[in-house]
Amino acid sequence: MADCMQEWPEPVVRVQALAESGLDSIPRCYVKPPCDRPAPAADDDDDASSGASIPVVDLGNGSDDEGGQLAEAVAVACRGWGFFQVVNHGVRPELMRAAREAWHGFFRLPLQEKQKYANSPRTYEGYGSRLGVEKGAILDWGDYYFLVLSPDAAKSPAKYWPANPGICKEVSEEYGREVIKLCERLMRLLSASLGLDETRFQEAFGGADCGAGLRANYYPRCPQPDLTLGLSAHSDPGILTVLLADDHVRGLQVRRRDGHWVTVQPLPDAFIVNVGDQIEILSNSMYKSVEHRVIVNAEEERISLALFYNPRGDVPVAPAPELVTPERPSLYYPPMTFDEYRVYVRKNGPKGKAQLEALKGQSITEKKE
Repeated sequence: MADCMQEWPEPVVRVQALAESGLDSIPRCYVKPPCDRPAPAADDDDDASSGASIPVVDLGNGSDDEGGQLAEAVAVACRGWGFFQVVNHGVRPELMRAAREAWHGFFRLPLQEKQKYANSPRTYEGYGSRLGVEKGAILDWGDYYFLVLSPDAAKSPAKYWPANPGICKEVSEEYGREVIKLCERLMRLLSASLGLDETRFQEAFGGADCGAGLRANYYPRCPQPDLTLGLSAHSDPGILTVLLADDHVRGLQVRRRDGHWVTVQPLPDAFIVNVGDQIEILSNSMYKSVEHRVIVNAEEERISLALFYNPRGDVPVAPAPELVTPERPSLYYPPMTFDEYRVYVRKNGPKGKAQLEALKGQSITEKKE
């Protein structure tokens, strides 16, 4: 597997360059099979298009342990959706806007300038345009920039940070620190919502050494948005994802329990939070990670910032013993480290929840070639 992770299997084409070339139709390698193409979403109904299609948790509504109200709100959101928006979360709106604008500034740069930071599948750090190393794969209509923010020992070195805009590194690091604090609070609520000590989840995932990565996503205008996706359906491999979405251009879609796709309308100054595969494993599937995808737009570009909160790379993760009973036996494979799982996902790219389901009852090492 190591050899196939060194470089991309084919020359990388920047989607933004394609979009700005004036083409009338998208190249064949971006055309999704009919079963994966966007369709009218469930929230196109008048009663479901208000932004309340996923639950909203108000973190300013009392302290974390006040009557368990916040923990219960998180539990309801996780059981019903696996996705929720958080408001009054403590991150300054002006910092959120500054971070988004800084990355918008990067994607406005000439292609030659951005190419200095081209990434590889070894770490994904830098400027990218594809996920997974499968040759001949159908690609997504989007570019991105990925950086590791924490822990300090794994943080992306200076060479991976864009020099322009000059404020990008400073703003992104401050933004990252604040969103990580939010993740730590959400972890306490998640633990409490399952009847565990509020520190239980944090400790199981590596304590203060949990990691965080930031991905700035750029989805250019697309001449045939009905044939492709900005990001294929997938669940996130880590613990939590906190998304700062474009509140003017909708794009994120979440798969409901009944299989229908719902397009999320972001609330102003809110974050969209979803639980990842590691929460599903640790909770013994009491909380499930959920498939989501991104649609694109013929008229407007879209940018979003996703912060991925992840376990420490070498910590084995398995269902918490407190959540395993004779009535609810362990539903998942033997313990694995996040580093092992992450390499497996990077090799295969976004494929719904097939990757997590395929590993039930077997170890990561059995999937290696």
